[in-house]
Amino acid sequence: METLALIAVGACALALGLAAGACAVAPPRRLFAAVAMAAGLSTGVPAVAQGRPVAAPPVEGVAPGFAGATGWLNSPPLALEALRGKVVVVSFWTYSCINCLRTLPHVRAWAQRYAGQGLVVVGVHSPEFAFEKDPANVTRAAKDLKLDYPIALDDGYRIWRAYRNRFWPAIYLVDAQGRLRHHQFGEDGADATEQVIQALLREAMPSGTAPSAARAGTDLSGVGMPADLDNLRSPESYLGYAQANAMASPEPLLRDQPRRYSAGRLGLNEWALSGIWTVGPEFAQLGGMTTGTDASGPAGVGGPGGAGAIAIRFHARDLHLVMAGPPDGARFVLTIDGQPPGEEHGLDVDAQGRGRVNASRLYQLVRQRGAVRDRRLEIRFLDPGVRAYAFTFG
Repeated sequence: METLALIAVGACALALGLAAGACAVAPPRRLFAAVAMAAGLSTGVPAVAQGRPVAAPPVEGVAPGFAGATGWLNSPPLALEALRGKVVVVSFWTYSCINCLRTLPHVRAWAQRYAGQGLVVVGVHSPEFAFEKDPANVTRAAKDLKLDYPIALDDGYRIWRAYRNRFWPAIYLVDAQGRLRHHQFGEDGADATEQVIQALLREAMPSGTAPSAARAGTDLSGVGMPADLDNLRSPESYLGYAQANAMASPEPLLRDQPRRYSAGRLGLNEWALSGIWTVGPEFAQLGGMTTGTDASGPAGVGGPGGAGAIAIRFHARDLHLVMAGPPDGARFVLTIDGQPPGEEHGLDVDAQGRGRVNASRLYQLVRQRGAVRDRRLEIRFLDPGVRAYAFTFG
């Protein structure tokens, strides 16, 4: 486990440009394996052996288990000791994280592919935002994502800390004796990780047997499509003041109080608010601030109809925005370079740019079909109470 901790701290400090040791106080972060590898960091993913089985990797430590879970989905509470004799995939994720959403199709496929061959997948949902602590929200997300394997709810981060984890997504492989044998940080390396799964299953099986190599197709469509790293020039950008960066509204950000903001010319990766917004530590809310994990701001604070907008200049194939809405939902209309998106609309928008915030989750707003270039997106909200948390890209 000490080796894992050192790798994790180094990856967070270097890949994110933080000072050494910053992970001890900095929030956990999403990780692109490509970023870590470019900085010369280990993601734990071995090179894929072409045409021959991969040998089982050495022992990294004793797996901590799942003590401290605040709840379970799809299963009664599980103890790692009760899974002895099984190979266990421990998958750390949070449902609004695009990096996790691009990894889950592989995890789901492993659960289905090797269920009868001695593999157990256990998801560990460690929330990034407050609304992800709501069991109803996680239950709905798991259903929408077709995740039917056991999921431990880790609202207090006790399992996260036991594994000394620092990233979403992160995958740990536990052998049939309860020992850690492999870890994968970030999105890259699913094929290599699957080869290690097969090696651990061979190790656990009676001599002369081997896991089936039959592979059903892994669905990588929709938000699960791998990021277009060759054209990705925009980093994630948070709108809450605890991590806000690159805000370009001329008015200074005012914490926890309504202020009228405006948007002008934007540089690449800059964003701006327009209208009356209240910026909290996690999100920017159109109109006045409310309490609780669901947005339900009063229409009067945001002006007639609660109209307001967010603009951002970005360079990526895909653009997503994590949002929450009031109980009755909130309508929005977006434009790309001042025009309806047409065929470049995302999954949660039509060709005219119309959409609705109807749940607390990630919304895919843009998927460029042609050559990727710098674009300016404006999303105008027609109803008050919307909360915007973070832009992510792919």
